[in-house]
Amino acid sequence: MSRDLNGSAVLVTGGSSGLGAAVVAAVTKAGGRPYVLDRQEPADGVPWVRCDLADTRTAEAATRHLAEQAGGLDAVVTAAGMDVPGRLADVPGETWDRIIAVDLLATAAVIRAALPWLERSHGTVVTVASTLGVKAVS
Repeated sequence: MSRDLNGSAVLVTGGSSGLGAAVVAAVTKAGGRPYVLDRQEPADGVPWVRCDLADTRTAEAATRHLAEQAGGLDAVVTAAGMDVPGRLADVPGETWDRIIAVDLLATAAVIRAALPWLERSHGTVVTVASTLGVKAVS
């Protein structure tokens, strides 16, 4: 992140590990205020709500809670995602349902819940996708 975020409130899904944690660090370094939705606590005392994003109604409520706590939102980064390698026929239906819920439905749920605040701030939405979206592997 190359610009100064000047205290901007940025909600990051999956902000406790991997790419999401890197986004949280970049937001902090750029002067922003990250807020995290995740199943695990993020580093360095970042405000967060424990949330299983597969439960989209809970994800919506958690988004609204953090938006209110932050006094609004200037951006949302949906970095949460999961994958289970293997042939489609070998992945249990419940696992496939969870992948779709976290990777797709939770992305839409969080953005939808954040819209009132993002519209007021003329905010930004960044969705993160895997290269697996353009490259087929088992």
